[in-house]
Amino acid sequence: MSRTDKYSFFDNVYEVVRQIPKGRVTSYGAIANYLGAKRSARMVGWAMNAAHNKPDVPAHRVVNRQGLLTGKHHFATEDTMQARLEAENIKIKDNQIVAFKEVFWDPNLELLI
Repeated sequence: MSRTDKYSFFDNVYEVVRQIPKGRVTSYGAIANYLGAKRSARMVGWAMNAAHNKPDVPAHRVVNRQGLLTGKHHFATEDTMQARLEAENIKIKDNQIVAFKEVFWDPNLELLI
């Protein structure tokens, strides 16, 4: 993958993430699948890590497929991700979203491209 392709992929990831409604979350894999790159969940994670200088990308709304806050180490503090989710009325227990299936937002079902 060339440098240009990587940045285009990152931009596509950011466009999807910007559309996640407040109080909802999605997974790295769901975004990758939506973008036609089913095996690229890790690349979506890299995009989220690079998104911290983009205040319009709500990276805190992207978690792993089990609802774990695996990206929390990439925020200003380890509590930032959880605090942002809780501010949106998402309940967290032991670094995992409670009732994950109920707050899960699937771009394949929610977005039309």
